[in-house]
Amino acid sequence: MTAFTVALVLVVAAAGLLRWRRPAWYWLAFGVTLAALRVLVRYRSVMDACGLTVPPARWRLSLARATNRPIPEPRPPRIRRLRPTRTGLVLRLKLRPGQDVFDIAAASDRLRHSFSMFGVTSREVRSGVVEVRMTGYDVLKRVQMPAETETRAMRVPVALREDGSVHYRDYRAIPHALTLGATESGKSVYQRNLVAGLAPLDVALVGIDCKQGVELFPLARRFSALADSPDTAAELLDALVVRMADVYRLIRTQQRITVDVPDAEIAADIWDLPDELRPTPVVVLVDEVAELALYATKEEEKRRDRIITALVRLAQLGRAAGIYLEICGQRFGSELGKGITMLRAQLTGRTAHRLNDETSANMAFGDIAPDAVLAAIQIPAELRGLAIAGDASGGWHRVRAPHTSLRQAVNRCNRYADRTPDLPELAPFRPIIGTATELVPSAKASPATA
Repeated sequence: MTAFTVALVLVVAAAGLLRWRRPAWYWLAFGVTLAALRVLVRYRSVMDACGLTVPPARWRLSLARATNRPIPEPRPPRIRRLRPTRTGLVLRLKLRPGQDVFDIAAASDRLRHSFSMFGVTSREVRSGVVEVRMTGYDVLKRVQMPAETETRAMRVPVALREDGSVHYRDYRAIPHALTLGATESGKSVYQRNLVAGLAPLDVALVGIDCKQGVELFPLARRFSALADSPDTAAELLDALVVRMADVYRLIRTQQRITVDVPDAEIAADIWDLPDELRPTPVVVLVDEVAELALYATKEEEKRRDRIITALVRLAQLGRAAGIYLEICGQRFGSELGKGITMLRAQLTGRTAHRLNDETSANMAFGDIAPDAVLAAIQIPAELRGLAIAGDASGGWHRVRAPHTSLRQAVNRCNRYADRTPDLPELAPFRPIIGTATELVPSAKASPATA
C-alpha cells in the first residue's frame, strides 16, 4: 500500500468521523467545496428536472432555424452569485421572464434532494432576484451562534434559524411580541437569551413573574422593577401607564413643529428626540400571562380587568413612548377572558415552542400564518428550544435558541448591573439586592422585593 493510498484512507476516515461527530467542522473542511462543485455541475439538469426553466426566446429559435443549427435548450435562472457560509451556500438567482419567486419556493424540497443539501429556503431580494439559502447540515441540532452579529439599538440576537442565519429580536421593527410554550419546551431558555442580549444595552428591564419570582428574580440586578404577584403587577402596570403619559407630554413639548424647523426633525416618538432628552426605553417581560388573567372572586375579577386594560393600553400606545412588551405563557386562548384577543392583535411578533393543543397554536399563528400552526404542534418533545417564529407579514421560520443556563444569565446580568437605570415612576418596585435571604420575594409585600 503506497503512502498516497494510506493518506487518502486517513482523509476519508477523518471526513467520515467529522461528519458524524462535528458536522460544522466537516462542512468547513470538506462539505462546502463538494457542495459548491455539486451545485455548479448539476445546476442546469436539476433546474430542468424541477421545472424551473423557460423556453428559449423566439428570436433565438428563428435564428437557429435560419442558420440550420440545433434548437437552443430551455434556460434556467441565471446564477449571479454563489457564496459559501459557515452553515451552507447562498445562491443568488436572476429569474427569467415569466418566472416567479413562488416557483422557486414550491421547488425547495426537490432542490434539497437534487443538490444533496439538508435544507433549502428562498426569499425575494428585489423584483426578479431570488436568494436561495442552502444548509449543509442540521444547524438546529447543536446551536452555535456566530462569533460576530449585527448590533444596533434595541436589536438583539436570540436564536438561530434553520437556514443558518441569526434570528434577531428587533424592538424598533416589531415593538411587542407573544411567546408561547408548554412546560419543558424551552420557553424559559429563550427568555434568558433575550434578557442576556438586552443586558448590555441602554434599556430598562421590567419583569412580572407571578410564580413567586423563580424565573426573573435571580436576574434582579439588571431589572429596574419586578413584580411577583398579580396585586403588585397591577400597581406596576399602572405606573407604566403613568410613565407613558409623561413621555408623550415630553414628546409634545419637544416636537419642534415651527415653520423654521425641517420636517425631518419633527418628533413623533422618543427616537426623534435629541439624545440628551430621550427617555430610557423600557422592555416589559411578563413570564406567565395566564396568572394575570385568572380570577376566582369579584375582587380578583376587578384586578384582572385592571391588568388586562393596562396591558392593552401599553400595547396600543407604548411603542412611541419607548415601552415594549414581551408576553410569555404556556397557554393563550379566548377562555382567559375579555380583552385577550384585543391584546393579541397588538402583539406583532409571535414565537411558539412545543404546544400541547392546537388552539394555542391557532391563537399564535392563525391570524397571520395559518400554515405555521401545523408546524408548531408537530415539534417533538425531545427537541427543547425548537420554535416557530413569525410576524404579521405572514412569514415564519424554525428557530432554536442556544442553551443558556440560569447561572450564565445571572452572571451576565450581574456584569452589566451598572447599566440598570433608576426610573422615578418605578422606584417603589425596584428590587432590593442584599443577602441570600433577602433575595427571596415576599408574597405579602406590596412593592416587589428581591
